[in-house]
Amino acid sequence: MKKALLLVVVILISSTQIWSQSTTTASKMDKSYADRNFRIPLIGEKAPTFTAESTNGEINFPSDYGGKWKILFSHPQDFTPVCSTEIMELANLQDEFDKLGVKIVVVSADPLDVHKQWKKAMENLVLDNNQKIKIKFPIVDDENITISKEYGMINAANNSTKSVRGVFIIDPQNVIQALYFYPMNVGRSTNELLRAVTALQTTSKDHVLTPVNWKKGDDVLVPSHPNVDESNPTAMNDEYYNPAWFLWYKKYSDKK
Repeated sequence: MKKALLLVVVILISSTQIWSQSTTTASKMDKSYADRNFRIPLIGEKAPTFTAESTNGEINFPSDYGGKWKILFSHPQDFTPVCSTEIMELANLQDEFDKLGVKIVVVSADPLDVHKQWKKAMENLVLDNNQKIKIKFPIVDDENITISKEYGMINAANNSTKSVRGVFIIDPQNVIQALYFYPMNVGRSTNELLRAVTALQTTSKDHVLTPVNWKKGDDVLVPSHPNVDESNPTAMNDEYYNPAWFLWYKKYSDKK
């Protein structure tokens, strides 16, 4: 009888220890999972700030760029083929972004010395137009993925930096106005970046909306029935037209 009771006690103690170990392991796994889930700052929110070293020296983002539009363009690793083509095309279009008053900041989850090697290698390449590029914008050191975490680009689904592929368009008040993510195997469109910034600047300046596939010079939308003198239909038709009562277009004159 005593042996039977002793056996029961041993089994109970062993079961308790196993349960405790399982609970601890599960708790650690849950914590590890949670530690890799960081919230993405959304449209209308202030851009997270950071100070970091870059190929252009130390930068304080976004304060170093004052009242400018800014694009934060991120990469998971240096010397990857897709990212390299994106960086080179951004450099090729620097004059176009300058015309829009846009400052570009690139973040990559590799150390600064590797960034410098990557930048040098890209600047030594001869592109399709038989010219070399000059990368004027900074490539920021995010080896410790602090910036990637602040911008919600690290998550539990990818136990790596593969998801560090976000683009954030930030206005002069340092508020996020647009963002998007692409996978590592699909290159991002720099033309869409230019179009999106142009559209955001147009809607902000003229208090209008832009329709699908809008590009600079196209007519725009107005959010409600225009406040015009309806007794003068000719004047109204010169400026507005509406395919439906809920859809009003404004003839856009800024065709520069």
